Amino acid sequence: MVYHVFMNIVIKGNRISLVHFENDMAFDVWQNSLDENNRKFVPDEVFETYEETAEVIKTIIKNYQTGECPLIYAVIRNDDNANMGYVQLVEIVEGFEVGYHIAQKYTNQGYASEALDLFIKYIKGNISIQKLYGIALFSNKASIRVLLKNGFKIYFEGYSLYQGKRRKIIKSIKNI
Repeated sequence: MVYHVFMNIVIKGNRISLVHFENDMAFDVWQNSLDENNRKFVPDEVFETYEETAEVIKTIIKNYQTGECPLIYAVIRNDDNANMGYVQLVEIVEGFEVGYHIAQKYTNQGYASEALDLFIKYIKGNISIQKLYGIALFSNKASIRVLLKNGFKIYFEGYSLYQGKRRKIIKSIKNI
Protein backbone atom coordinates (compact mmCIF):
# COMPACT_ATOMS: atom_id res chain seq x y z
CA MET A 1 0.00 0.00 0.00
CA VAL A 2 1.24 3.52 -0.74
CA TYR A 3 0.92 6.00 2.10
CA HIS A 4 0.98 9.76 2.03
CA VAL A 5 4.16 9.82 4.11
CA PHE A 6 5.21 13.20 2.80
CA MET A 7 2.57 14.69 5.10
CA ASN A 8 3.50 12.98 8.34
CA ILE A 9 7.24 12.32 8.39
CA VAL A 10 8.69 12.59 11.87
CA ILE A 11 12.31 12.03 10.79
CA LYS A 12 13.81 10.80 7.53
CA GLY A 13 16.91 8.66 7.09
CA ASN A 14 18.73 7.36 4.04
CA ARG A 15 16.66 4.18 3.68
CA ILE A 16 13.74 4.62 6.05
CA SER A 17 11.51 7.25 7.61
CA LEU A 18 9.64 7.32 10.89
CA VAL A 19 6.11 8.56 10.32
CA HIS A 20 2.89 9.10 12.23
CA PHE A 21 0.52 6.19 11.94
CA GLU A 22 -2.57 6.71 9.80
CA ASN A 23 -5.82 4.76 9.83
CA ASP A 24 -5.10 3.25 6.40
CA MET A 25 -2.03 1.47 7.79
CA ALA A 26 -4.09 -0.99 9.85
CA PHE A 27 -3.88 -3.88 7.40
CA ASP A 28 -0.08 -3.79 7.12
CA VAL A 29 0.31 -3.35 10.88
CA TRP A 30 -1.98 -6.31 11.48
CA GLN A 31 -0.03 -8.51 9.05
CA ASN A 32 3.35 -7.43 10.47
CA SER A 33 2.17 -8.22 14.00
CA LEU A 34 1.43 -11.84 13.10
CA ASP A 35 4.97 -12.85 12.18
CA GLU A 36 6.76 -15.57 14.13
CA ASN A 37 9.31 -13.26 15.80
CA ASN A 38 6.62 -10.89 17.04
CA ARG A 39 4.67 -13.82 18.51
CA LYS A 40 7.85 -15.12 20.17
CA PHE A 41 9.37 -11.92 21.54
CA VAL A 42 6.47 -9.46 22.01
CA PRO A 43 3.27 -11.51 22.12
CA ASP A 44 1.33 -8.66 23.71
CA GLU A 45 1.82 -6.71 20.47
CA VAL A 46 0.18 -9.35 18.25
CA PHE A 47 -3.19 -8.32 16.84
CA GLU A 48 -5.41 -11.27 16.05
CA THR A 49 -7.90 -9.24 13.97
CA TYR A 50 -7.87 -6.31 11.61
CA GLU A 51 -10.55 -4.59 13.71
CA GLU A 52 -8.40 -4.83 16.86
CA THR A 53 -5.49 -3.31 14.95
CA ALA A 54 -7.62 -0.44 13.63
CA GLU A 55 -8.74 0.42 17.18
CA VAL A 56 -5.16 0.44 18.47
CA ILE A 57 -4.10 2.76 15.63
CA LYS A 58 -6.88 5.19 16.60
CA THR A 59 -5.43 5.33 20.11
CA ILE A 60 -1.90 5.83 18.75
CA ILE A 61 -3.12 8.75 16.63
CA LYS A 62 -4.81 10.36 19.66
CA ASN A 63 -1.51 10.13 21.55
CA TYR A 64 0.18 12.32 18.91
CA GLN A 65 -2.29 15.07 19.79
CA THR A 66 -1.98 14.70 23.57
CA GLY A 67 1.72 13.80 23.76
CA GLU A 68 0.86 10.88 26.05
CA CYS A 69 2.86 7.67 25.99
CA PRO A 70 3.19 5.35 24.38
CA LEU A 71 4.39 7.34 21.40
CA ILE A 72 4.58 4.95 18.47
CA TYR A 73 5.79 5.67 14.93
CA ALA A 74 5.68 3.55 11.81
CA VAL A 75 8.92 2.59 10.08
CA ILE A 76 8.46 3.10 6.33
CA ARG A 77 11.00 2.16 3.66
CA ASN A 78 11.74 5.22 1.54
CA ASP A 79 12.09 3.54 -1.86
CA ASP A 80 8.70 1.79 -1.92
CA ASN A 81 6.80 3.09 1.17
CA ALA A 82 6.62 -0.43 2.63
CA ASN A 83 5.38 -0.44 6.23
CA MET A 84 8.13 -2.45 7.93
CA GLY A 85 7.37 -2.07 11.62
CA TYR A 86 7.45 0.51 14.39
CA VAL A 87 9.45 2.26 17.09
CA GLN A 88 7.96 3.33 20.39
CA LEU A 89 8.60 5.27 23.56
CA VAL A 90 6.89 3.86 26.65
CA GLU A 91 6.88 5.22 30.18
CA ILE A 92 8.18 2.73 32.76
CA VAL A 93 8.98 3.00 36.48
CA GLU A 94 12.62 3.92 35.81
CA GLY A 95 11.82 6.50 33.11
CA PHE A 96 11.27 5.82 29.41
CA GLU A 97 11.86 2.64 27.45
CA VAL A 98 12.34 2.39 23.69
CA GLY A 99 10.92 -0.50 21.76
CA TYR A 100 10.96 -1.55 18.13
CA HIS A 101 9.86 -4.28 15.81
CA ILE A 102 10.74 -4.87 12.18
CA ALA A 103 8.58 -7.39 10.34
CA GLN A 104 10.36 -10.68 9.79
CA LYS A 105 10.59 -10.34 6.00
CA TYR A 106 12.71 -7.18 6.50
CA THR A 107 15.04 -8.44 9.26
CA ASN A 108 18.80 -8.94 9.01
CA GLN A 109 19.17 -5.86 6.81
CA GLY A 110 20.02 -3.24 9.46
CA TYR A 111 16.59 -1.62 9.46
CA ALA A 112 16.01 -2.01 13.22
CA SER A 113 19.36 -0.39 14.04
CA GLU A 114 18.68 2.45 11.63
CA ALA A 115 15.15 2.93 12.99
CA LEU A 116 16.35 3.09 16.59
CA ASP A 117 19.15 5.50 15.65
CA LEU A 118 16.65 7.82 13.94
CA PHE A 119 14.25 7.53 16.87
CA ILE A 120 16.95 8.44 19.40
CA LYS A 121 17.82 11.52 17.31
CA TYR A 122 14.14 12.48 17.21
CA ILE A 123 13.73 12.00 20.98
CA LYS A 124 16.90 13.95 21.72
CA GLY A 125 15.72 16.89 19.62
CA ASN A 126 12.07 16.93 20.67
CA ILE A 127 11.49 15.38 24.09
CA SER A 128 13.13 16.31 27.41
CA ILE A 129 14.56 12.95 28.39
CA GLN A 130 18.11 12.36 29.62
CA LYS A 131 18.09 8.55 29.76
CA LEU A 132 16.53 5.83 27.67
CA TYR A 133 16.07 2.23 28.71
CA GLY A 134 15.97 -0.87 26.54
CA ILE A 135 14.73 -4.26 27.70
CA ALA A 136 14.96 -7.49 25.72
CA LEU A 137 14.56 -11.18 26.28
CA PHE A 138 17.98 -12.74 26.77
CA SER A 139 17.19 -15.11 23.90
CA ASN A 140 16.48 -12.21 21.52
CA LYS A 141 20.09 -11.77 20.41
CA ALA A 142 19.12 -9.59 17.43
CA SER A 143 17.36 -7.06 19.67
CA ILE A 144 20.30 -6.98 22.07
CA ARG A 145 22.66 -6.30 19.12
CA VAL A 146 20.42 -3.39 18.02
CA LEU A 147 20.56 -1.86 21.50
CA LEU A 148 24.35 -2.27 21.79
CA LYS A 149 24.92 -0.91 18.29
CA ASN A 150 22.99 2.20 19.33
CA GLY A 151 25.13 2.82 22.41
CA PHE A 152 23.02 1.18 25.11
CA LYS A 153 24.94 -0.41 28.00
CA ILE A 154 23.66 -3.53 29.71
CA TYR A 155 23.27 -3.04 33.45
CA PHE A 156 21.16 -6.11 34.33
CA GLU A 157 21.04 -9.69 33.12
CA GLY A 158 18.82 -12.13 34.94
CA TYR A 159 15.29 -13.19 35.68
CA SER A 160 12.50 -10.70 36.03
CA LEU A 161 8.89 -10.26 35.03
CA TYR A 162 8.59 -9.72 31.28
CA GLN A 163 5.10 -9.46 29.86
CA GLY A 164 3.64 -11.08 32.94
CA LYS A 165 6.02 -14.05 33.05
CA ARG A 166 9.28 -14.65 34.87
CA ARG A 167 11.87 -14.79 32.10
CA LYS A 168 15.56 -14.16 31.56
CA ILE A 169 16.06 -10.62 30.24
CA ILE A 170 18.61 -7.89 29.84
CA LYS A 171 18.07 -4.27 30.84
CA SER A 172 20.12 -1.56 29.21
CA ILE A 173 20.47 2.20 29.45
CA LYS A 174 21.67 5.05 27.25
CA ASN A 175 22.30 8.65 28.25
CA ILE A 176 21.14 11.08 25.59
